[in-house]
Amino acid sequence: MDDIPRELMPFKELDDDNDSSDSNSTKEGKKSKLPLVNPICFETSKETGFHRDMRLCLERIREALLHRRWQDAAEYMACYPQMLEDTTNAKQQRCKELIWGIATEILHHHPNSKMEDYNNIYERIKHSGVKCYLLICLEHSFHLLLHGQIEDAKRQLSAAESWRYGKVSAAQYQKTKLIHAYRSLLDYIIWCDKRHRHSNTDDSDPSNSQDMHNYFRQASINLKEILKNPGVWDPFILSYVEMVEYYEDHAEALKVLNDYAYDQAFPPNPNAHVYLYQYLKRHDASERKLIKVLKILHTLVPSHELMLEYSSLLLWSEKKGDIQKALEVVLDMLDFACWRRNLDVWKRLKDIVNKLQLQEDWKEVVSGKMAARKDWWPALHFTRVHAREDSQDNLQLMEVKASLTSILCPDQMLKYSAGDVISGEPT
Repeated sequence: MDDIPRELMPFKELDDDNDSSDSNSTKEGKKSKLPLVNPICFETSKETGFHRDMRLCLERIREALLHRRWQDAAEYMACYPQMLEDTTNAKQQRCKELIWGIATEILHHHPNSKMEDYNNIYERIKHSGVKCYLLICLEHSFHLLLHGQIEDAKRQLSAAESWRYGKVSAAQYQKTKLIHAYRSLLDYIIWCDKRHRHSNTDDSDPSNSQDMHNYFRQASINLKEILKNPGVWDPFILSYVEMVEYYEDHAEALKVLNDYAYDQAFPPNPNAHVYLYQYLKRHDASERKLIKVLKILHTLVPSHELMLEYSSLLLWSEKKGDIQKALEVVLDMLDFACWRRNLDVWKRLKDIVNKLQLQEDWKEVVSGKMAARKDWWPALHFTRVHAREDSQDNLQLMEVKASLTSILCPDQMLKYSAGDVISGEPT
């Protein structure tokens, strides 16, 4: 419903053979250079007076939307829902979706819109048909949640959970599962609020703890259930892990995070590995376990900010091959422009090179890692322009980079030095 221009497509499509050039020309026969907006519906030979009025009303709404005249659009929109009562319209479902999308768009931008207005339009569309009922309930609950009305949002989802219509289709089943998950997410939010109040008071009433635990049980059932459906469920997984971690069920939290990260049925998701790493780090896992998680994250997102921590773990590892891996990780980070002027990354690279130089074959190792980069890395990091900018903005960064030029690109004449900045023109 976010793409209002797409929703306002014609009710009746033009034939491909029709020539519309006449409508785009001026009285002198010259084509207009201005783009014209196609009408969203057309007059037909069987059009009644009611349909004509509704067609013109929709045109006025569209014009007001295009010119951001929200008050005019709202006034016209107050009349257009009469289309919901038209039983002769063959595209009744499309009218409902159109009213739903346009009305919420107007209310979102209108300066004087109230929560009551949203509630009225949502309830009217919900009870005008069944095909969009679950989605409208979900959107309605989102809007209530944004306005801090958590209990009202939960009531909307609870009502949707118990809603049934005819034979349950596969699509309806999936939407119902989503409703269950979001209702549990609201239980989690209420649980967080009760936990905060419980931790900031001296009240030792066991009934309060029991009430809090009840919300945990309600939320955990469906939040855990969501893992049975492959997908990206970041907020649901984080909520569940936070609750079981609070009750010190670390085995369950670790199982859920491992399943989310490594289950092949799920799409590749870098965040799943980030969440697992953060949990392991909070609970003082061994460095080898942390390295194992970050190794996979590196293959998915080599520019991720956690790669700096990954390189640090590899740098201080006792395994000989890890220092070479650390060099690869940091060079991969510097392949991306977002890290180009980051002092911490360049200092880490220098630390790695210094340790690597203790090995006899260090030159071959560096040359091997830089072989695919020698043609474009100098232009990315070591031009005279870079030297000038770094000397002005971060002299320490320039000193670190300058000390690495002959190591990373030993066979090239680079123009990255203080002398080039002073004596030459930027290139």
